[in-house]
Amino acid sequence: MKALEIQQLHTYYGKSHILQGIDLEVGEGELVTLLGRNGAGKSTTLRSIMGMTPARDGHIRIFGTESTHLPPFRIARLGVGLVPEGRRVFANLTVDENLKVPVDSPGHWNIPRIYELFPRLAERKRHQGKQLSGGEQEMLSIARVLLLNPRLLLLDEPSQGLAPLIVKSVFEVIVAARDAGTSVLLIEQNVRAAIEVADRAYVLDRGQITHAGSAAEFGQDEQRVQELAGASAQKWEFTD
Repeated sequence: MKALEIQQLHTYYGKSHILQGIDLEVGEGELVTLLGRNGAGKSTTLRSIMGMTPARDGHIRIFGTESTHLPPFRIARLGVGLVPEGRRVFANLTVDENLKVPVDSPGHWNIPRIYELFPRLAERKRHQGKQLSGGEQEMLSIARVLLLNPRLLLLDEPSQGLAPLIVKSVFEVIVAARDAGTSVLLIEQNVRAAIEVADRAYVLDRGQITHAGSAAEFGQDEQRVQELAGASAQKWEFTD
């Protein structure tokens, strides 16, 4: 069974045709990245999956359940967790209090395990959300969703605005989630970081999928990386 299947999805904002018949899938326990320039339709894809911007045509299935026209709360109940763009943490709550907001859900992730995975958060457990750096807020945002023990994790631009060293830490956490059995769809502009950790990669350009295949193979095609995904010339290393 696939964690996520998207077939011929069309999504509009008013009369603007944003997603133009895209096909995409994420296997169980797989980390897939969706790449593309600003305005390509990446965030719209996530919004359609979550039911926040319903598709006009096509199909979305989550673990075999047709979810195309379900409301967001029903989609979440299928085991989907979303880490939105913008690090929406509770500014006046401590890290520990932020982590106690999600309703307990049985599974691999609990608060002690989260602190093992995020030692930086453990060090700052009594700091308020507004006192954290951007990278720490991103870690906290991911940690809160992991505590829901989602079967499918959706991440929207988790590296945005972060220093390279912090990006590496965030991506190590994403890999840890995948290794614990969570299926992951990663929306990302940091192309080199994403293809280093992903199993497969899709490229979205002007609302259409222009590449689908192995992330490693895509990463070896330097010209295509730059042309299709708008990557910078600077190399990015995930491993030490």
